[in-house]
Amino acid sequence: MRVSLAKSERSFSAAPGQSLLEAAISAGLALAHSCRSGSCGACRARLLRGQISYPYGPPLGLSPVEQDEGLVLLCQARALCDLQIDVDEIRRPQDVLVKRLPCRIEHATRLAHDVLALYLRLPSAESFAFQPGQYLDVILPAGRRRSFSIASPPHDARLLELHVRRVAGGEFTDRLFVANPEKGLLTIEGPLGDFRYHAPSERGDAAIGPALFVAGGTGYAPINSILRHLIEQRSERAISLYFGARAECDLYAHAHIREILGAAPRLSYQPVLSEASPAWSGRRGLVHAAVLADHPRLEGFDVYACGPPAMIGALRRDFLAHGASPERLYLDSFDYAPEVLARQRNNASTKS
Repeated sequence: MRVSLAKSERSFSAAPGQSLLEAAISAGLALAHSCRSGSCGACRARLLRGQISYPYGPPLGLSPVEQDEGLVLLCQARALCDLQIDVDEIRRPQDVLVKRLPCRIEHATRLAHDVLALYLRLPSAESFAFQPGQYLDVILPAGRRRSFSIASPPHDARLLELHVRRVAGGEFTDRLFVANPEKGLLTIEGPLGDFRYHAPSERGDAAIGPALFVAGGTGYAPINSILRHLIEQRSERAISLYFGARAECDLYAHAHIREILGAAPRLSYQPVLSEASPAWSGRRGLVHAAVLADHPRLEGFDVYACGPPAMIGALRRDFLAHGASPERLYLDSFDYAPEVLARQRNNASTKS
């Protein structure tokens, strides 16, 4: 199927079953996107002609009203025929180029029972410029991809740090946890995504307002990159960080965050557990609810949030209802790869 862009003469081909976003990226088009799971809403476009389908159901990042208005999410939409869409191409900074590079796993550190910090060394002759918050893809056999946020900051890119959570039956992660991955070779592509830090000066704001950072699980990885970037820049911005997890053992970055508090005097930190043990003396419940308990009105805040789709969907809905500006709500969501999700759905239907 052929997909044409209404604002230019450019077009690209989309294979049956291929998401419009994946097809556009493969064709070299730079379109806004972040989570690729249908939760953040960054890849909105208006469908002007043709029909699409959502094989996994209506995405969380698009309301029924927006769907009625003809908006679609490119990361989830599949073409059923030739299409015309209205979407803006983005301009990348001149020093940020998407590259496909070989790399070596320098070392791996166990952060929790199911989370590894993976440190990748790139060829010495290659530079890899990225913006804090972006992600990269690990290229697997047959062109399959696994996306991971970059946890290291741009000023310390000698080793790229990834936070990898083990997925039961996962083609890539199982191998990392079972065998010693050090010195293994990988192919990566990046930087990718539009979840990144936005300085107030980009909007022409003279004043530096407060910012909220909300992480769920390994969604802390891109936020770690942004925080370390701000510390390096000696930012005086007031920042409140909320880290949500199920139990104490899942707060894999707890000790690290407490260490950087000393280097960031205007950074406050609240860990929140949804299934805490009786011994836990900290905050309990859903992490986005803890934010709203402390900040019931969100006008004037920049909000950066990364976590699982359910968290991001609830946060987007409730934060907008509490005054957050859509233009200052920066969201990223992660989910299992499509084939892993399909396998889980098949397993669930077989057992039911």
